[in-house]
Amino acid sequence: MISNVADILGLIGGAIMVAAFAYSNIAPRMSLAMFNLFNLVGAALMIVSLSVHFNLAAMLLEIIWAAIALFGLIKALAARRAA
Repeated sequence: MISNVADILGLIGGAIMVAAFAYSNIAPRMSLAMFNLFNLVGAALMIVSLSVHFNLAAMLLEIIWAAIALFGLIKALAARRAA
């Protein structure tokens, strides 16, 4: 049961990250806050999935991806407040 939930969360996380990538290429004007939030949530869901189906390379990639997305989200929100 837990394995199935982990698979579903991983699939949702991957879909969110693909949607963020598509958004960054399709949107005429991109919201950096939304882009980074989608990447952060997607990476977090992938990390949850990888904690059940562990793969070191994928886990490191998702941790780094989440850290960069968190940094970008904080930076985008700070810029929005300063404006």
